[in-house]
This record gives sequence, structure tokens and C-alpha cells, in this order.
Amino acid sequence: MKPGFARGSSVNFGALLKGFDTVMVLLDTAKRLKGGGNPPPPAETGLTTTAPPPGLGGQLEARLTNVVVAALKEAFDRDHARLELERAQLEEQRRRAEEAMRAELRRQAADREIGRLRLLAGTALIGWIASVALFLARLGSATMPTRVVIALAWLLLLGALGAAFTAQGRIDTDRPDTGASPAATAAAGAALWLLIAGLALSAISLLF
Repeated sequence: MKPGFARGSSVNFGALLKGFDTVMVLLDTAKRLKGGGNPPPPAETGLTTTAPPPGLGGQLEARLTNVVVAALKEAFDRDHARLELERAQLEEQRRRAEEAMRAELRRQAADREIGRLRLLAGTALIGWIASVALFLARLGSATMPTRVVIALAWLLLLGALGAAFTAQGRIDTDRPDTGASPAATAAAGAALWLLIAGLALSAISLLF
């Protein structure tokens, strides 16, 4: 073998070993940066050693964990706010439905009261007309007590008619949430008793 060739081969082989050592050092450094390698054990000394700072992989993992936790918390808060809004909307709809139902019931009660008052007014008017016709038919033979009773019957029947009209005017049909007022209820009761008394006196006048 020639001496020049042997010398060139040893130089190339030495450069190859240096390159291989450099690559191994770079790989070891990369593993340590990624947190994959095990750190060398600390030297046994009398001083207290501190933990080595986390590697780049640990920092990235901690940041990703914080980002995921923050995203989950934001999604949970958003869902909670949406559920609270839906619950509030359902409660408002239920309250409005209950108010509408109560208003409708009061309106129906007011309509029934108006119908009853109209019936009382019509009966009072018919009774008054009948008592007038009866008085005119017995005008020649009517005695003084009969005339007094018929006059009282007229007053009571006219009072019942007026009380029924007053009660109808006091029922606020444009605002069904209020219904019949206490004044309208009292006037309706008065109209009923006046009507009964007037018809009774008209019937009594027939006995004289």
C-alpha cells in the first residue's frame, strides 16, 4: 500500500468520525430542548440544588393546556348565559300568558255582567210600561191607595232602570283587566232589588 493513500484514508476517516460526533451532539441537544432526554443527575454536594428549568416542550404543553382550559371555560360561560337567557324568556312568556288569561277571564265576567244588567234594564222598562198601561185601564175605578201603590211601583221601576244603566256605564269594557268595579257591582245589586220591589208593588196594586 502506498503511504499517500494510507495517509489520505486516515484523514477522511477522522473527518467522518468528527462529523458523526457533531451530529450526535446536535441530536442530543435537540432531545434535551424537546424535553425527551433525561437530564444528567446533579453532582452530590453539600449545597441544595434547585430543579432545572422546564424545557421548550414543557412550556409549549403548559401554554396549550392553559389555552384549552380558557376555551372550555369560555364555552361553558357562553352556554350558561344562553341557558339563563332562554329560561328568562320562557318565564316572561309564561307570565304574559297568565296575565292574558286573567284579563280574558275578567273580560268575560264583565260581558256577562253587562248582559245581566241589560236584562234587568229591559225587565224594569217592560214592567214600568205594563204598570202604566194597567193604571190607564183602571183610571176611572182606581182608588187613592191604588194610585199611591202604582206611583211607588213606577218610582221603583224607574229607579231600577236608572241603576242598571249606571252600572253598565261604570263597567270599563275598554279595559278588561279591571273588570266590574265595586261601584258597578253595588249599582247592579240595587237595580235588582228595586226591580223586585217595583214588580211586587205593581202586583199588589191589582188587589185594590
